[in-house]
Formats: sequence, C-alpha cells, structure tokens
Amino acid sequence: MRYSRDFLRRLGFAVAFAAAPALALAQLPVTIQHTRPTDQRGVNVFEPPKEDTVPFKGASLSWGAAFRQDFQGLDHANSAAAKMVNGVDQNKLITVGHGFNNAVANLYLNGQLAKGIRVAMTSYLSARHHNETWVKDGYLLIDDSPIDHPLLNTVMKHVTVKAGHFEVNYGDGHVRRTDNGLAIFNPFVGNYILDAFTTEVGGEVYVHDNWWQVMAGATNGEVRGMVLNPGARSVAYLGKAGIDKKFGALRFRLMGSTFLQKSSSSQTLYGGDRGGSPYFDVLENTSATEAANAWSGEIRNPFTSKVNAFAVNPFIKYGGAEFFGQFETATGNNGVTETIGDRTIRQQVYEGLYRFLDDKMYLGGRYIDFGGQLSGITSHVGVSRYTVGGGWFVTPNVLTKLEYVNQKYSDFPATDIRNGGKFKGFMVEGAVAF
Repeated sequence: MRYSRDFLRRLGFAVAFAAAPALALAQLPVTIQHTRPTDQRGVNVFEPPKEDTVPFKGASLSWGAAFRQDFQGLDHANSAAAKMVNGVDQNKLITVGHGFNNAVANLYLNGQLAKGIRVAMTSYLSARHHNETWVKDGYLLIDDSPIDHPLLNTVMKHVTVKAGHFEVNYGDGHVRRTDNGLAIFNPFVGNYILDAFTTEVGGEVYVHDNWWQVMAGATNGEVRGMVLNPGARSVAYLGKAGIDKKFGALRFRLMGSTFLQKSSSSQTLYGGDRGGSPYFDVLENTSATEAANAWSGEIRNPFTSKVNAFAVNPFIKYGGAEFFGQFETATGNNGVTETIGDRTIRQQVYEGLYRFLDDKMYLGGRYIDFGGQLSGITSHVGVSRYTVGGGWFVTPNVLTKLEYVNQKYSDFPATDIRNGGKFKGFMVEGAVAF
C-alpha cells in the first residue's frame, strides 16, 4: 500500500502529538481500598481487587482524570440506492477528511468512608454525544463489614456488595473498552460493533475466593431511573460466574455472563454508551451531526424492550502473549412496536496481543464478526471488522496507539445506507490517565 508524502507528514505529526502530553507524569499512589487503578496498573484487571492491598488510614478522598485525543484518517463508501426525502438523498454519505477529532475527558472521585467501604463517582467532562459535563455513575462498594462481628467479618472475606447507579458487569468486554476519555485499558482505538455497555440502577452481590467467583444482580434495565409507564417495565436480572487462576507464567480466565429482562420502555444493554464512537461520521449521511450520530460504525440498541443475552469470555496470558475473546448471543424485541416477534443476533470477538519491552509496547490484532436480524429488516445482515496495530506506554500514565481498521457491511437492503457499506484507514490516539 502506497501513501503520499502529505499522508506520511500528517501521520508523523499525529504520532508526535499523541506521545507528547505529560511525559513526566509518574504513577500516583493508590490510596482508596479495592480500587482498579486507571493507569497501566489497571490493564487486565477485570473486577476491583478483593485483597486489602491498601492499608486503611481513615476516611479520605481521591481524585483522578482521563483524557483522549484521536487523529482520524478514514475513508468510507456505500452502494445504497437513492432515498429522496424533501429533495435530499438520505443515503448519500457525508464527505469526511483526515484530521483531529474533538478531545474528550473523564473525572473520577473516590471516597474511603470506612474500612473496606468506598463510594465512587465518574463524570464525563466532555464527550462526543454530550459536550456538556454530566455524571456517568455513582455507587457504593462494600468489601468489609461495618459491624465488627466475627460471623460478619468471616462472610465479608468472600463477599462484595455493589449498589447504586453503576456500570453493570455483563461480559468481560466492557472492562477492556474505551470509556469516553479512559482509553488506557483498550489496546485498540474502537470498541466492539455490538457494544455491551450500560449504567443502570440496582445492585450486585459477589461471592469469590482466590480463583473463582459468582455474581448475581438486579437492575432497572435502563440507563436512567424512571417511574412512568410501570406496566411496560420489569426487573432486569444478571449473573456471572467463572474462574481466574494463575499457573506459574500462565493465567487462565473463563467467565460466563447473562442478562435477562422481560420488558422495558427503553432497554439499554446495547445502548447505554453516552460517549460515542471514535470513528467520526463513517457511514453517516449528509445531514449527520457529531452529537446526534455519535455511534458511527456500531450496531446500537437492537432491542429496546425484551432481551435475553449470554456471553462467554476466555482470557489466556502466557508471558507477553495474550488472547481475549467474547462470544455473545442475544434474543429480544422492541415490545409492542415489534411486528416479527423475537429476533436473534450474535457477535464473536477474537483479540491477540504480544507485549514486550517490560510491557511498555505491544502489537496485536482484533477480528469482530456480527450477524443477525435487526428491527425493520427481514433478512439476516452482517458486519465484520478487522484491526491491526499497537501501542506504546510512554509512561504508565501515557499511552499512544496506532491502528489500521477495515469494516464491511453485508446483506443490508438496497434502501439502507449501510448497503455495500465499508470504511477503512488509520487511527492515531493519545491517552492520559491518572
């Protein structure tokens, strides 16, 4: 593949820009118990640590932040038939060029209330979908008994309780994704085509030991609290179980997850992300805006009422080599507006990495395959994406990434803008978190 001098000049500038911020920033000490660090120490940490790795020294507060800046070099095309509305072709793609996307940022507040008890709150200072500041989540995490009783102390050695408005723990993919400004944990720039990520009101209870865990929880099944239209709502139930064990240099983790809700007015398991896609304006029409069409390149919210979802996640790490997968099936509908009954969708994610130079650098690839039936489309459709790239931890708090991405759409109707759709090109990302 040949590139122009102008392309190489812009690419070199983007890499230099991504690596430049906060080069002297050092790791900050973790002062709040049972917290996953937002810097490189949090990579491949799936649940907050149960162990008391931080001594309790009384009530305290901790602040943190995460920032992300992308340079986009993508091109897109489609073969959809013209669909004229008021003289405007709704299937004509918007013209995109190469350049910097808007930067985004998160703010973190953690409070140590008592031994083993903390409260957490995340705010999006800016996002593609919401330019204004707003609160993402807030919850209480309990890993110790507030009452000093022998029985309660023994029970809490194996139990964790989470309650509030939080990121539900369905699947393992959501802890490796980019969460708006927090991109340290994602080895690539984009998230999955079908993005299982949502914040909901409820609770989760974990029972775990050194190498196994079981979780059960219940939420309202929606990204916001609501008391109206109660007849259309039911409780959402979720569960997760599996093992995570080390055998010398080998780490093996295998988890199964489920999320079940009979009905909802606005189900958000696959529609809870308020940050938006990093792939700006791909496969969008000429009327698209940055905020209103924030999830470019994704299959968003295929079910708005009933959903029965299941995911299996293997993770294998041996030395610097890693494999992570997500194999997911979901069945559901859009409630009374659905005319064809339940639909089924599936997604497979294969991700391989190799980390070297004391984990300061890595190379890898990811393949995603999505397929199934979407609302309003009688045939089964497919979307596939492959990504290759790598990253460099300039410091434990600063990561720069470079990826090449290629995504294709298949079997969409001729009148759908995604008919014959495809986009490809490169992305450069700079991420800071502390």
